[in-house]
Amino acid sequence: MAKQYDRDYYDRWYRGAVGAERRAHTARKAAVAVATCEYYLGRPLRSVLDIGCGEGHWRAPLLKLRPKLDYLGLDGSEYAVSRYGRSRNLRLVRFGQLESLRFDRSVDLIVCSDVLHYLPATEIKRGLSGFPELAHGMAFIDLFCRGDDAEGDHEGFFARSALFYARQFAAIGLRPVGTHCYLLPAYQQSIARLEQSGLG
Repeated sequence: MAKQYDRDYYDRWYRGAVGAERRAHTARKAAVAVATCEYYLGRPLRSVLDIGCGEGHWRAPLLKLRPKLDYLGLDGSEYAVSRYGRSRNLRLVRFGQLESLRFDRSVDLIVCSDVLHYLPATEIKRGLSGFPELAHGMAFIDLFCRGDDAEGDHEGFFARSALFYARQFAAIGLRPVGTHCYLLPAYQQSIARLEQSGLG
C-alpha cells in the first residue's frame, strides 16, 4: 500500500514534542534560506514557492521574517490541501507535474525541504527540470543521502548517494553555495569561486 500523508501522518510527525522541535528547526532553516537568498538577490525576498510543503509548515516562519512575502505551497497530500489549502495558500500538485506546470511569474526562492529522498528517481528528474523556469533566484533543497545520520520518518526513504543528487542539480544548472542552498543560473555571474561548495 502506498504511503499515506494523511492526518495520522502529520499528527505523528508534526504535533506534540516532536512537532515543537521540528518547528524550531524549520524556523532556523527558514532564516538561513531567507538570508542567503537576499544576499544574492541584493534586496528583500518577495516570493517563495514551497514544493512538497505538507501542511505549509514553512509559511509561518517565512512570514514572520518577511510579512509581505507572497507564499505558495504545493503538495501531493489531498488531506493537507483540503484542510489548509485556502488558509495557507496550498495547491494539490505532485512533484513530477513541475516538469510542465508554470505560474504567472517565477519566484525568488524555491523551498524543497525533506522531500526528494522519498521520491522515485524518475519523478525527481521530471520535477527538477521545471525549476529553472519556476524560479530565478535560489533553491533551498535539504535532504538526506546514503550514509547520513537521518532522523525521523524512514518509511519510503531512498538511500541514494550524494553524487546522484549532485548530478541531478548540475543537469538543471543549479550551483551549490552551501547549507542546502543552490543558485539558479540568473544569479550565478557574480559568484566568487570560494563561495561555491564542493571545490577541490
